[in-house]
Amino acid sequence: MPRLNQKGCPTPFLHPKLSRRVAIQAGAVGLLGLGTNHLTALQSLAATGEVAQAAPRARAVIYIFLSGGLGQQDSFDLKPEAPEEIRGEFKPIATRTPGIEICEHLPMLASRSQHWSLLRSLTHSSNDHSAGHLIMLTGRTQLPPGFDPTKPNPTDWPSIAAIAGALTKPRNNLPPAVILPEKLVHNSGRVIPGQLAGVMGPSRDPMLIEASPFDPNAYGAYPEYEFDHQERKRTPTVKRFQAPNLSLPEGFGATRFSHRLELLDHLDAQRRELDENAQTVQLDRHRQDAISMLTDPRVKQAFDVMSADPKMLERYGRNSFGWSLLMARRLVEAGVNLVQVNLGNNETWDTHGNAFPHLRNNLFPPTDRALSALLDDLHSSGLLDSTLIVMAGEFGRTPRISTLPNFYKSSGRDHWGHVQTVFFAGGGTQGGRVVGSTDKNAGYPTSNPQTPEALAATIYRSLGIPQSTHWTDAQSRPHYIYYGEPIAGLF
Repeated sequence: MPRLNQKGCPTPFLHPKLSRRVAIQAGAVGLLGLGTNHLTALQSLAATGEVAQAAPRARAVIYIFLSGGLGQQDSFDLKPEAPEEIRGEFKPIATRTPGIEICEHLPMLASRSQHWSLLRSLTHSSNDHSAGHLIMLTGRTQLPPGFDPTKPNPTDWPSIAAIAGALTKPRNNLPPAVILPEKLVHNSGRVIPGQLAGVMGPSRDPMLIEASPFDPNAYGAYPEYEFDHQERKRTPTVKRFQAPNLSLPEGFGATRFSHRLELLDHLDAQRRELDENAQTVQLDRHRQDAISMLTDPRVKQAFDVMSADPKMLERYGRNSFGWSLLMARRLVEAGVNLVQVNLGNNETWDTHGNAFPHLRNNLFPPTDRALSALLDDLHSSGLLDSTLIVMAGEFGRTPRISTLPNFYKSSGRDHWGHVQTVFFAGGGTQGGRVVGSTDKNAGYPTSNPQTPEALAATIYRSLGIPQSTHWTDAQSRPHYIYYGEPIAGLF
């Protein structure tokens, strides 16, 4: 637990100041072709304190997060026998696995059910977006001291991505954990809590690849499936999906690049900036990561999804959902241990109204296509067995359909933390399986209820992190990460 001051409030951990020598060593990062928007992400990789060693076998996780909350009754837990005001407009279809049915608008996933399983009984107590994000992104149901729904807080629990970044061994000089294609932001512009390292300190924030520009008035998988929940008249902005620039600066060929001293003449301006702004130590690691990204062709290819083979782009979908999951697959292949993929910013899946046309026409098609392509490629490459895919949101949706005529033309569902369905594939899970169940209205678990703590434990186990593992703060105090048991019945 964090240290408490005399008033009983947690105090943030202190970090040593950056020395000039380390700043000089790190100064080459910006000169190695990384844009300034990615320098901040690289700086977050330098962790202070000690971490426990992970299990010898390196495994990977792709955590797909549906910000806004997907309705279980409209996707993976349909109730066709329920009254009309409960069951909604969608009909179930059979999957490849006898006895398992899912939404008719997910046909590609239905034909691949041998690769995935469903947990239909994950539950927590919050119906609030910000609290729900923190709960599901950290795997901690109890809100932290000083929780602020309007912004990340230094006393927040560390995110699953931050823990994976701190407690798993880097491979190929790559960051262990990455979030893409953007941080989660509310349409007001405030950053949603739960994504960062919190009490672990900002030096352990996971690497953020901001490939998608934020648009407070746009939702979904641009450009093909961009929409507005309230269907207001608007002119879509032209947005470009842009990953880090991993090219060497002009004039720095491979031979010259190998002679690091030749870069020192170019460091003065960046050294001054680092002296003023850098807050962490061990920035030698930034330089190592930057060099790896520049010299390893696998890494460059992982980021450069827009130049992928046209047939591959077509399989994943030429939209931000497809590009994001393609990048996630390539990063896992290159050696990243955990990739969190935010499928939609601005609480894209918050379907209070116009839910059925927007799910049918804008949200399910790109998700169905991209996730199916990801399953196919990981399976064909032999990586699905060692790569766990998890897909969840901050909560489910209310059993009863509601209407808000002042804002929406048609009906939808409201927030519902009591139950949601979580999608699993790979990582040793058994395909074609359903764990847990809900009542006749998909409102509450009726068997095998599971918690966010169990979800986090499942992810940590899939990463090969032992249950005894802890991280150590600046005062050398241990903090354990398992607050539940891995979900039984999936493996």
